[in-house]
Amino acid sequence: MPLNPDAVGSKGDPIEVGWDSKDCLLYAVGIGAGTDELAFTTENTNGVEQQVFPTFPVVIGWGRGSAMGGIGSFNPALLVHGQQSVTLHRPIPVEGTATLQSEVTAMYDKGKAAVVVAATRATMGDEPLYTNTASVFIRGEGGWGGERGPSGPRNVPPDRPPDHEVTYETSPDQALVYRLSGDRNPLHSDPSFAAMGGFDRPILHGLCTYGYTGRALLHALCGSDPARFDHVEGRFTSPVFPGEALTVAMWETGEGEAVFTTSVGDRAVIDQGLLRHS
Repeated sequence: MPLNPDAVGSKGDPIEVGWDSKDCLLYAVGIGAGTDELAFTTENTNGVEQQVFPTFPVVIGWGRGSAMGGIGSFNPALLVHGQQSVTLHRPIPVEGTATLQSEVTAMYDKGKAAVVVAATRATMGDEPLYTNTASVFIRGEGGWGGERGPSGPRNVPPDRPPDHEVTYETSPDQALVYRLSGDRNPLHSDPSFAAMGGFDRPILHGLCTYGYTGRALLHALCGSDPARFDHVEGRFTSPVFPGEALTVAMWETGEGEAVFTTSVGDRAVIDQGLLRHS
């Protein structure tokens, strides 16, 4: 069957997930952190307390408990990750157990494609911990006469040079480290599989690029303090290849708010970026 618009509002079963110090350290090196970020990459440095990157929730419980199983049938090769947001209700602890529940919150008819939005809410001790919201774009699955949903420019940078700019070099092996945090899609590791997708070599995970972006925002705008990092959102616009350099440009647009883009040279790879912080 095609997509089922009645799936909006459906929820996955609640699942309990756990993580520990090692998981946080592995994620940190997976998004390129190193010896100048020992609070995130070590757990036993003298006088340094381990901390967790605010984008770590994107890998907690990876691939489990999704509500997307009820949205209908489609060709998974025609699905791409569209947008991603992470809202922190409090800092992520170095180790813990949380209950996750996913919900399909919207489905939009774009004519020749569809957009499906799902939110995953995490609670710890009956208190909110974080909310992840992701949208996927599925080619060939529109046309049922549903709402088109929001469109048009958003989080547009002002017409002036950025207030902050950070460039990180990714490693040619970066995807091989990042995949150990959960996403084992061979598109990011197997050259023959990548070739079937039209790429001459494996591409970097979009959420790895997202993690690099979050690192830059944390250090430039939040004083490297995860407790000050409240919300981040952005839209994926172009693939990244391991070994390419990522430049995050940031414009402060108000008290506790900034918009950003992430680019490889002149090619935007994340746009419509927004950070809220304290």
